[in-house]
Amino acid sequence: MDQDKKNKVHSGQRSAFSKIEKMHPIRMLLYLSMIGIGILFFVLVVAFIRTGGFSVASFQMPKLFTVSTLLLLFSSYTISKVSRFYKKDKLRKMTRYLGLTLGLGLAFIVTQFIGWREMSASGVYFTGKASGTYLYLITALHILHLAGGVIFLSYLFFKTAHVVTDGIRSLIFIRDPYRSLQLSMLTSYWQFMDFLWLGLYLVFLFLM
Repeated sequence: MDQDKKNKVHSGQRSAFSKIEKMHPIRMLLYLSMIGIGILFFVLVVAFIRTGGFSVASFQMPKLFTVSTLLLLFSSYTISKVSRFYKKDKLRKMTRYLGLTLGLGLAFIVTQFIGWREMSASGVYFTGKASGTYLYLITALHILHLAGGVIFLSYLFFKTAHVVTDGIRSLIFIRDPYRSLQLSMLTSYWQFMDFLWLGLYLVFLFLM
């Protein structure tokens, strides 16, 4: 009985390691990058919390931060539909949802900038108190990391919009395993950035 349990444990360990070994190097690099990004933001959030937040009674969470959060959460839904349409060979719908996700991502960035103007109007500046400095820094770094996803999303959107007009190119595009990997990685990274922002938003909401 004990031997059976040991065999199950060892087989489980071998299974986990075999999955890692079979993982595409680019996907592994993406996961390592997301871990690094998560650690970076964790350190910054801890530093922000240690500042004690904002003691100014008149300061509130910028309304556009709430709007941008809703936009990004909705984009998480739209990006999740892309891979499903790709697997079903529905490139036109895939193009539509890629474009919708791209528009939501750009709208998020714009609302973040407007949110900064709200903070500035409330008397919170980058060069002011430490809490304000960290707030600007954290939101700016998130925009920067999301912008990387926006750039790659733009590439896939225009690439798909181009191939969908030709039957031969569409067939090659659908049968390309590397394209499936790209879509899967984009979805993972985009949803990671979405839920990372949701966590940041909740921290800001609690301390403001």
